[in-house]
Amino acid sequence: MKTVRPLAATALAAVLLSGCSTADATTDTVKPAGNKGAGVNIGPDQHRIREKKVDAIAAQVPEAIRKRGTLRLGASAGASPPLGFYATDDKTRIGSEIDLATLIADTLGLEPDFDEVSWENLFVGLDSSKFDGVLSNVTVTEERKEKYDFATYRLDNIAFEAKKGSGWKVKSAADVAGRTIAVSSGTNQEKILVDWSEQNERAGRKPVNIKYFQKDTDYYLALQSGRIDAYLGPNPSVAYHVASAGQSEVIGTLSGAGAGIQGKIAATTKKDSGLVDAYAAAIDHIIEDGSYAKVLKRWGLSGEAVTKSEVNPPGLPKV
Repeated sequence: MKTVRPLAATALAAVLLSGCSTADATTDTVKPAGNKGAGVNIGPDQHRIREKKVDAIAAQVPEAIRKRGTLRLGASAGASPPLGFYATDDKTRIGSEIDLATLIADTLGLEPDFDEVSWENLFVGLDSSKFDGVLSNVTVTEERKEKYDFATYRLDNIAFEAKKGSGWKVKSAADVAGRTIAVSSGTNQEKILVDWSEQNERAGRKPVNIKYFQKDTDYYLALQSGRIDAYLGPNPSVAYHVASAGQSEVIGTLSGAGAGIQGKIAATTKKDSGLVDAYAAAIDHIIEDGSYAKVLKRWGLSGEAVTKSEVNPPGLPKV
């Protein structure tokens, strides 16, 4: 999956506060009005959960990387909360993907070294061996498996977000016939939405009126103004916005791989780099000791947890 562009902390606060949310500058948290919970910590001091090196797992890392002492990881500069975004200081990168990648690097006895690049350059970096891996909401696909190895760490789901109280649910293509729906270009969710639109036309129903925007703020403003009926995006980002802003709701979720297969998000590395088994073992370790569950719970992603890392499982079929 490819995700839409990030919100700077100031823009994020503006979007959240345009709804029914409150911000506490003294604690760097954002939460919906009336929510008495702890809220979402978007400050630079994350009190991040850390792991200890596991020698048996670290020994699986290629010698050259062990000697270097760092794990060079590509991160998408276009990720959205809660996957990856800037804290309130507008310079510290935070989010669930950063937290999980750090746990994996810790387990391998390596210091994570993140490099933020465009989505396309994540794969260029893998191809050139600039990156040892990518943990940035990458979906396993059969096409990608020809060039890359995968160790899964989260389910890949996508979600429809509509204005609160819409009274509308989405379960199949027929539910979006004639609707105006926004989606990010070049994503798996766009492919699914286009396919559903074509299914509707073949069935004699109205196609989907698909809209594209450049920034998260544009999607959310269009939704609240009624210019679009819904937004289809990665479930983590949709769930985060719904929980934080308090003025929209999830009206349907489905696998990011489409019908017939559950999509999987995975740590991605160059094929035959010698790292995929180490990644899988590290992921299994953090699942078993509970640090994985704590990170997912913190970012509202418990529903996308896996019980074990799979190496190169069936992926999104080729078109």
